[in-house]
Amino acid sequence: MANLADVKNDLSRFVALVRRGGRVRILVRGVPAADLVPVQSAPGAADADDAELNELEALGLLRRGAPPTAQDDRELNRPGPRARGSAVGALLAERRTAR
Repeated sequence: MANLADVKNDLSRFVALVRRGGRVRILVRGVPAADLVPVQSAPGAADADDAELNELEALGLLRRGAPPTAQDDRELNRPGPRARGSAVGALLAERRTAR
């Protein structure tokens, strides 16, 4: 589960998790609003895709990734790095030193 603001800020990370087979429930003000899930292929399309992937794997041209783990979920919920100070302050300091 993830808050909408977190998903908006780190969308690429959440999409990467879903592409590996995970699911993300998006909360708006603590209420479930949507699920981010892998795309389901049309019937029969998955078989053709699997056959091609199996062939590439047999040739050693690709290696399939591992399914998502609980560690992936914990990683998504970990806060990101925080910047010290403000962006405006850093910009003003840079401009002062450049003159």
